[in-house]
Amino acid sequence: MKLTILGSGTSTGVPQIGCNCDVCRSTDSFDKRLRTSAIVDINDRRFLIDCGPDFREQILRLGSPRLDAALLTHSHYDHVGGIDDLRPYCKDRNFPIYCRPDVAEDLRNRVPYCFREHPYPGVPQFDLHEIDSDKPFVVEGIEITPLPVLHYRLPIIGFRIGSLAYVTDCKTMPPETLQKIKGVDTLVINALRHQPHFSHMNLDEAMAVIDETAPRQAFLTHLSHDMGRHRDVEATLPDNVKIAYDGLTVDVVE
Repeated sequence: MKLTILGSGTSTGVPQIGCNCDVCRSTDSFDKRLRTSAIVDINDRRFLIDCGPDFREQILRLGSPRLDAALLTHSHYDHVGGIDDLRPYCKDRNFPIYCRPDVAEDLRNRVPYCFREHPYPGVPQFDLHEIDSDKPFVVEGIEITPLPVLHYRLPIIGFRIGSLAYVTDCKTMPPETLQKIKGVDTLVINALRHQPHFSHMNLDEAMAVIDETAPRQAFLTHLSHDMGRHRDVEATLPDNVKIAYDGLTVDVVE
């Protein structure tokens, strides 16, 4: 299995519009963060996790690879704002999207032209598969386990695929979800900044989850400019914890 980080930034991206802090003015490419998204390659199948407003730029950077399905964590704009840009993947079929029922409802309201009985010619069309947060589901022969977490008070999900666990926008992780993550080879988890935040884990909270679940390797994502410069922060982390960056590829050991 291989994981590719398409974007590692929070909802504003880094640099943030109108900001002149050291991080936003950094010339280090590791400090340039598009909105959070990833691709998982497993058994000749390729799944997109979230499709934010930077998707077009992200997928072009990667060479526009084939995609078999999309998995959505929740319906905030920075995670679904690029849905219309999946249009090229809808030419031969309705592109499959797997998500919670509330996310499916939001998509129908957000891009209603994609779901009309008689759509305008050329609009992207999707097959929405509504999943249960507490039950594994199968996509293209691959079993995927939802990882329920809370984004402030909003129930959302991460995903466990084999020995990979991917969690973003989490503030509170239930004990049952911690148990589902234990034993993974690779954990990707959000860490917004050093200071506490009402809806996202900060660095200390993310490190507590990493310590409890003990993956072989962990990567921090959904970072804001308040986290600091990549090279400065990563130098303070344990050897098995790294900061994700746009374009990072990770081999996951089964």
